[in-house]
Order: sequence, then C-alpha cells, then structure tokens
Amino acid sequence: MITADQIQKILSTVIHPEKKKDIISLGMIAEVNTGENGISLTLTPEKSNDPFISSIKSTIVRKLKEVLGPDTVINEIKIQPKIIVGKQQEKPREILPGVSNIIAVASGKGGVGKTTIAVNLAISLARMGNTVGLLDADIFGPSVPKMFNEEKFRPEVRRDDQADHIIPLTKYGVKVLSTGFFVDPADAVIWRGPMASNFLKQLITQGDWGQLDYLLVDLPPGTSDIHLTLVQEVPVTGAIVISTPQDVALADAIKGIAMFRSNKIEVPVLGLVENMSWFTPAELPENKYYIFGKDGCRKLAEKMNVPLLGQIPLVQSICEGSDIGQPVALSDSVTGNAFMALAEKLIIQVEKRNKEQRPTVKLEITK
Repeated sequence: MITADQIQKILSTVIHPEKKKDIISLGMIAEVNTGENGISLTLTPEKSNDPFISSIKSTIVRKLKEVLGPDTVINEIKIQPKIIVGKQQEKPREILPGVSNIIAVASGKGGVGKTTIAVNLAISLARMGNTVGLLDADIFGPSVPKMFNEEKFRPEVRRDDQADHIIPLTKYGVKVLSTGFFVDPADAVIWRGPMASNFLKQLITQGDWGQLDYLLVDLPPGTSDIHLTLVQEVPVTGAIVISTPQDVALADAIKGIAMFRSNKIEVPVLGLVENMSWFTPAELPENKYYIFGKDGCRKLAEKMNVPLLGQIPLVQSICEGSDIGQPVALSDSVTGNAFMALAEKLIIQVEKRNKEQRPTVKLEITK
C-alpha cells in the first residue's frame, strides 16, 4: 500500500524551475490522498499565473511513475493558487469601522431602569462633547423612542451600490436606532429568536452610524440570544451592569457580570450602576429614604472587584422626564449632574480598559 509519506518523499525531488527549490519545502503541496483508486493531490502555487505549473505537473507524474511503476494510477492533480492574479481578493466588510468604543448596557432583570440609565448616559456623554450613538437592542420591549418623544419617527433608508443604509434619528446630540421605529407602539413584537437576532444584525450593520466615540447598546434584561448576537457581530469594548440595591436584583446582576466575564465571551465589565439608590421627595430634597436597601451595589462591586460607577436616586423628575421625552440629563439639576458624573467615570474606565487590556474580539461560535 502506497503511503502519503512515500509520495511526499518522491515529490521532494521535484524542483521548481525558477525558484530552484523542491515543491515540498516551498509548501506547494496542500493535500495528498492515496487509495485503491489511485493517487490524487493538490498543488498550491504562489500565483495563478505561475508559468511553470504545467511543467511541474508533468514532472510530478513522471517522477511518481518512475519510482512507483508505470502502471501507477494518478487520478487528479488539483490546482489551487494562493493568489488569483487579475481577480481582486474580496475582503470581509468591516462592521462599524468609525465607532471607537461599543458599550453594552445590561441588567440581570427587568424593572431596574436600565433604559433610563442608557438614555441619560448617552445624552450626558454627548453634552460633554463626544459623538454618541444609542442602539436600542431591547427588541421585544423598545422604550427608547418614548424617552426621546419620537414614537412616530420612521427612519429613512438610503441605497447605494453595495447596501442599504438606515439613517438614525439624531436628537439631543445622540444618533438613535430602535425596533420601536419600525413597529406601531400598540403592536406587540412577536418574533422567534432568530428573527430578533437578524433584525439586530440589520440595525448594527446597516445603520449609518458614521464616526462615533461611543455606541451604547441597550440590551434586553437577563441573558439571551440578543447578547450572543451582539458579541458575535462586533467587538464590544466593555459592559456596564445596572441594578437596584435590593437582593433579588443583585442576585441577577451577578449572573449578568458572570456572563460577560465567561471564558467564551470575555467582555470586560467596566462597572456597576446602582439605580433607585434612595428616594428623595421633591419637598424634602436633603432627605434620603433607602426603600430598596442601602449600598447593595457598592457591596457587590467590592465583592466582584468591579468599579461602582454611580448611584442614581429615585426622584420624580427622572420618571417625568422619561415619560414626556425630556430626559433629566438635559438639565443642570442635581439629578442631571449625577448622570454627568456617571458619564465622566465611564470615560475614565473606558480609557483605563483600552490602555491596560487587549482589544476585545468578536465571539466565534463554531458549534
């Protein structure tokens, strides 16, 4: 039985006429197959226009028959050039080439004010002079349009030779795309997981985001296909996790942190944000009532070794601003300044992360 090693040894005597080296050491043999039906192999010249390919094929056949016998059957010598001259090599399209930092805004459970934080944080970053985008990836419960008072907005789609480009809403200095811009506010989004994931891909890849310092991605609560789709599509710079101080929310926040830190995803957790840290009545602005517990996120941050980026109080102005499309971060109030402070700490953590850690890579799932 003829072995592949025997054939490799014979082929090591075939010399490339121009390069004066044998085709084995030049790496020109990619595959050798032997069997009852004969011998087949794949020849990989450096370029498709190598003028010596035909003579090398003839020499291969001659050498094999000289050593193995004239009746040796050679089924096929396949040619697979490493470079096809005259044909432009297609490069995979780069996704979000103008975006410097992609920040995932996540929460372990719903009802902790994640979207409120995302919207006000995006506006605060823009007020500081940054170019900012906000992608509402909460496919089944998009509330970003209401917080911008743009529930009737429908994005324009611009077409060119290569693809369709979805033009985001630009308001308060933030570029915004949301599922809510494509469905009636009164309609429920009833999609299977793959449909939701594919729609998110469209918003990411076809959104005309341009040059951005920060793209915030408001994720659904918990852990889901949407989270996996995001880390598969783009290299996420880091994640922030939103929670209230109460134990039931903190238990789910731990799961959110663990997901991003898992060895399959490896997205740095930039910090925790504690929302509804205390209640302050409008008539008693100096008073603090810890109705969900005190310093729950601070203690969790110490335990999980992540920074506590900010503590946002539960005040009426935040709720009212969200409902009427005038987020509190637009004002210079005490609460508005709290969001500015949160934005400042986020910028510090992003810069620290980019300086000390390697860039995040997209998640490759093979199974």
